[in-house]
Amino acid sequence: MAFFSDLFSNRAKRNSEKPPLSLKERFSALKNLPGFLKLIWHTSPRMAFANIMLRIIRAAIPLATLYIGKLIIDEVVQLAKTPENLELNYLFMLIGLEFGLAIISDLLNRATALLDSLLGDLFANQSSINLMEHAATLDLDQFEDAAFYDKLERARRQTLSRTILMTQVLGQAQDIITMLFLSVGLIAFNPWLILLLVVAVIPAFLGESHFNERSYSLVHGWTPERRELDYLRMTGASDDTAKEVKIFGLSGFLTDRFRQLSDQFYQANKKLVLKRAAWGSLFAALGSAGYYGAYLYIIYKTVTGTLSLGDLTFLSGSFMRLRGLLESILNRFSSIAEGALYLQDFFEFFQLQPRIKPNPQARPFPKPIRQGFIFENVGFKYRNAEKWAIRNLNFTLKAGEKLALVGENGAGKTTLVKLLSRLYDPTEGRILLDGYDLREYDPVELRKEIGVIFQDFVRFQLSAGSNIAVGRIEEKENQPRIETSAELSLADSVIKKLPEGYNQIIGRRFAKGVDLSGGEWQKIALGRAYMRDAQLLILDEPTAALDARAEHEVFQRFAELTKGKTAVLISHRFSTVRMADRILVIENGQFVEIGSHEELLQKGGRYAELFHLQAAGYR
Repeated sequence: MAFFSDLFSNRAKRNSEKPPLSLKERFSALKNLPGFLKLIWHTSPRMAFANIMLRIIRAAIPLATLYIGKLIIDEVVQLAKTPENLELNYLFMLIGLEFGLAIISDLLNRATALLDSLLGDLFANQSSINLMEHAATLDLDQFEDAAFYDKLERARRQTLSRTILMTQVLGQAQDIITMLFLSVGLIAFNPWLILLLVVAVIPAFLGESHFNERSYSLVHGWTPERRELDYLRMTGASDDTAKEVKIFGLSGFLTDRFRQLSDQFYQANKKLVLKRAAWGSLFAALGSAGYYGAYLYIIYKTVTGTLSLGDLTFLSGSFMRLRGLLESILNRFSSIAEGALYLQDFFEFFQLQPRIKPNPQARPFPKPIRQGFIFENVGFKYRNAEKWAIRNLNFTLKAGEKLALVGENGAGKTTLVKLLSRLYDPTEGRILLDGYDLREYDPVELRKEIGVIFQDFVRFQLSAGSNIAVGRIEEKENQPRIETSAELSLADSVIKKLPEGYNQIIGRRFAKGVDLSGGEWQKIALGRAYMRDAQLLILDEPTAALDARAEHEVFQRFAELTKGKTAVLISHRFSTVRMADRILVIENGQFVEIGSHEELLQKGGRYAELFHLQAAGYR
């Protein structure tokens, strides 16, 4: 365990010390914004357009409010000079206008906030859908790569957090327009005030840019550890792991590991935020100094009679607003640049492409299969692996034949069936179907004609009926077919005991869910095979969790299930294996022997050895 902890500790240290990105790299990340805005627009063009127009109107209100405030003060000063002849209509009109602008501003604020919220929710939902759809197109071996999972995790996080970036980008555009309106008055009075304002704010902008980049580098470098933290959190408090965590007393080990990793991240982040706070205070003081310098200059001009009190109010208010806006724009720009860096993770995931793609000139899938499958010198090596999972494999799976695969764990049996269903493509050699390379067929059409029930089948936290319907999901509304499949797999006896029958949620994740035993789950999974009604049926340890009586009943139906179909059966039970027409023995990913049960026993090879070893346990 010490080695395990040191390994991850060293990795965390390496990742947290990821070199910072250059200024050029940070600005280059902004190239992701047009694509991001395009996605927002396509989410809801009407909402996006309404949001933009409302923000443009909002941008003009601060200038109008300040200018009306100037007119009010000048009018008050003028009226104070002649108290004996008061004419208040103009003053009341100005106050009414300012009140109206305040009401309109409030309504626009609420309207844009509402649109931001609705558009953000739609965008988050659509982004999640896009992510799921793209992930479904990628190859299985990509999901088995840690670097891919890091990309997937970063992209998944962006589907929710990027709605904040949307609001920031739209707010940035609005503030820039407001700043342009306000700048007109200051430039007409004295352009140097604008320059003073910019010089005072620039250091704060550079500081925020630097610390935003360092924050991104820290979070990006810690992606593997954050995934591990999520895994530890789920493992330490999950119904799937609760039994073994309690039995083996793993709680202390898991929480210690979580505490160690989370504390390392906390310390690294703490060091960064302390520096950010210290430098931020200094830069804020510089900004205040610039503002008050300009404020003193405006007051001096007012005292000497160059400006009126209304001008003083307008210019000081404009300068104060401009300072706030400029700081907000520059700081938000830094945040947007940081968001664009994270957004890059989102787009990078969508740039991943599968190697197994639909073929526009795909050969029509044979219905029915006439000759079968031929493995010609097939070899397969997993990504980043040095050892071959399968090598030099040559055999034929005839149409309508029932073939059993026998071999010890890790021999390559499951890899073989994944190649057969084209979840992988061979690293070398080829697989033929009716004389043509499997790559010449559309993988989607191919998989529609193949039904696979893996030993580690997914226990969907859905209704019992839906759990069976996933075998042929387009038939999810075909209740008679679902019930027939359940009867054939013996799952109907399980479902009849459930309070809500086929509508009962199974699994404990959701309220009122009912969990099943391993054998009961396996009957549900077998129902998917009957639901599939495919030409090629692959069963990977289909009866591993069943008792002897249930296993016998299942295999009484096995002949019916595979009648007229090609079938591949993986099992460690020789009582099951002997039902096959032929048996293929694999060892260390290589062909050993093939033949019927009687032929292989007579041959006295590896199969006979394994058979007699298992039979000895029943004597």
